[in-house]
Amino acid sequence: MLWSDPENEPPEELRETQAMLRRAGVVLAVAMVIAMLVLGIV
Repeated sequence: MLWSDPENEPPEELRETQAMLRRAGVVLAVAMVIAMLVLGIV
C-alpha cells in the first residue's frame, strides 16, 4: 500500500446498505424476543 493511495473508506451507498442491514438486524432481534414472550404467555 502506497502513501498516495486514497483512504480506505467504503462508498456512500455501501455505508447506507450497512446501516440498513444493522437496523434490520435490530428489528429482527426485537421481533424474535417479542415472539418468544408471546409464545411463552400463550
